[in-house]
Amino acid sequence: MTKQYTCGTSSISFQEPVFIQSCASVTGQKEGDGPLGSCFDMICPDPMFGASTWEAAESTMQKEASTLAIGKAGLKPADIRLLFAGDLLAQTAASSFGTAGMGIPFYGLFSACSTMGEALSLSALCIAAGYGEHILCATSSHFCSAEKEFRFPLGYGNQRPLSATWTVTGAGACILGYEPPPRPDSKTLNTLRNRNICAVITGITTGRLIDFGFRDSLNMGACMAPAACDTIARNLQDFHRKPSDYDAIFTGDLGMVGQTILFDLLTEKGFDISSVHQDCGMLIYDPQTQDTHSGGSGCGCAASVLAGYILPGIIQKKWKRILFVPTGALLSKVSFNEGDPIPGIAHAVVIEQYRVPDMM
Repeated sequence: MTKQYTCGTSSISFQEPVFIQSCASVTGQKEGDGPLGSCFDMICPDPMFGASTWEAAESTMQKEASTLAIGKAGLKPADIRLLFAGDLLAQTAASSFGTAGMGIPFYGLFSACSTMGEALSLSALCIAAGYGEHILCATSSHFCSAEKEFRFPLGYGNQRPLSATWTVTGAGACILGYEPPPRPDSKTLNTLRNRNICAVITGITTGRLIDFGFRDSLNMGACMAPAACDTIARNLQDFHRKPSDYDAIFTGDLGMVGQTILFDLLTEKGFDISSVHQDCGMLIYDPQTQDTHSGGSGCGCAASVLAGYILPGIIQKKWKRILFVPTGALLSKVSFNEGDPIPGIAHAVVIEQYRVPDMM
């Protein structure tokens, strides 16, 4: 069992690390054509993923990412104690149908685009408490299913404002455990440059609902930036850290508009993160060659960038400690159509490089 203790107003520090035993990412062709295309495990040129509906396509994508992560950890679905998964669709349909055949005890989550942060946080708490040896976290999103759910039918051909973000067609999955990843076989060892390095979760900061009164469903960055500011500031205060104590602070889906607002809000609180900040929504697409306006968003945005780019970067010694802060705009079709604003939330996860002595 991992020891932990609460710190500050809303953070938990794990005194023994929670190990990220494996990760996997699956994306569509547009994401594969972006700057991080070479990082993803699987890129499918068919946006339908062989299914008959957009929703089924997203389910297939999430199941594929989960299956890949389980296989990378040398496990079977029966070895997984719990599954925390979510998506943007009503009743978390993509997750429910995508993982139904795996037979894993399931908790469906909704925290909009910050769902991967919520899944990692809850899984880390369960691992720390000794409630499972292996826990699977998975999230997904699909551009077409999200447009159908929240905005306009694709055939309508509506114009998108420059503040709009592009919902990522992608999925990410991670296996968490209280032991290091399994030792690779001798053949694999010869190809691993950093075989004794893995990524661990050492702390979390749970997000609060932040409502600045925004009502623009095509400006998710503005809706989410206040929540990102609140969570990042509380993380720094709770852990008594400066922005420079992190090699990088990754937000999830703010895009260019949201990043500007975030910097302004944090400056008012006395923090300047501009030198270490990166945004998954800005990393996944090329603004010069891909028409995505402000950047990327969706549950699959932060999840696929985490699994394909961030965690491998830690293992490759690019970063020693990062703060992963997926951001979510809690857009409800019901409340939005009744004129209510769109609150935001952001969950922070501290992920660090860890050297395992017995893997030397």
